[in-house]
Amino acid sequence: MGPVRYVIIGAGAVGGTIGVRLGQAGHDVTLVARGAHLDAIRRRGLTLRQPDGEVTWRGPAVDGPGDAPLPADTVLLLTVKSQDTAAALAAWADAPVAGGGTAAHRLPLFAAQNGVANERTALRLFADVHGVCVWLPATHLEPGVVVANGHPHPGMLHLGRYPSGSDATDRAVAADLTAAGFVAPVRDDVMRWKYGKLLANLGNGLQALLGREVPDALRRQAQAEGIAVLAAAGVAHTTTEEEAAERGDLVGYRPVGGEERAGSSTWQSLARGAGSAEADHLNGEIVLLGRLHGVPTPVNAAVQLAVRRALRERIPAGGFRLAELEKMIG
Repeated sequence: MGPVRYVIIGAGAVGGTIGVRLGQAGHDVTLVARGAHLDAIRRRGLTLRQPDGEVTWRGPAVDGPGDAPLPADTVLLLTVKSQDTAAALAAWADAPVAGGGTAAHRLPLFAAQNGVANERTALRLFADVHGVCVWLPATHLEPGVVVANGHPHPGMLHLGRYPSGSDATDRAVAADLTAAGFVAPVRDDVMRWKYGKLLANLGNGLQALLGREVPDALRRQAQAEGIAVLAAAGVAHTTTEEEAAERGDLVGYRPVGGEERAGSSTWQSLARGAGSAEADHLNGEIVLLGRLHGVPTPVNAAVQLAVRRALRERIPAGGFRLAELEKMIG
């Protein structure tokens, strides 16, 4: 493959970090955002704050595909939260591509998102779908600004075709991400890594609800439910030991501007007052599989319910009472 143009659909914490780094490495990048964040990027660019300083990227930012055909060498990188996937796919699937056809049939789509449902959802519309397992500690709370705490590399991004295998597109995108400073292994079993990441993400909702003081026993119980459910479903996943060995000292955490990372992606949704969060696609994935395979998942079900309640009642991040959550678990 020759040079690739990137459209980053969702320029938040993950998409913003990847987009700015690719742009700084000389790639043609278009960011897709909305609301105050889009306005800020258009006015003053997207600022990426990192442990070793900050950079500001200035380039095209849009809220959708527009009328002009997309170049045939475009790669779509989907980085929205899972609850926004269906709308994003619907917006981009029928976008025209130069030379004929639509994005859904002619362009590769990479799902760089938490959870494991996005690839299957994408495959209903897009013919060429790839999974990306994202280890990238970053925060987006302020319009026009993303904070990335990863060091010495900003993140590790495992890539591969969905449902399995890998191809030249994976290798070309991995090479571009590597040149932009990421660690980007190509995997034939990318979903095995994503299921391992799903288990790690089961604590996101707990941290969003309770803040940093999540009881270890509760976190372990949520993960134990997840492991039991995946075993019952016959789904392979990486282990924490395998993941730690893979990361090694390649992606650690460093403060930015003297501040540690504020919280998980779910915590950020509550803190921003985003109106939605991804617990239904993280804890909810375990609940779904548990119901399909007869495995009880009381902690994950309670977290899923509590996050929706926090959103509905505008309970701030970290403001949910532990006693109330324990009552919901039963």
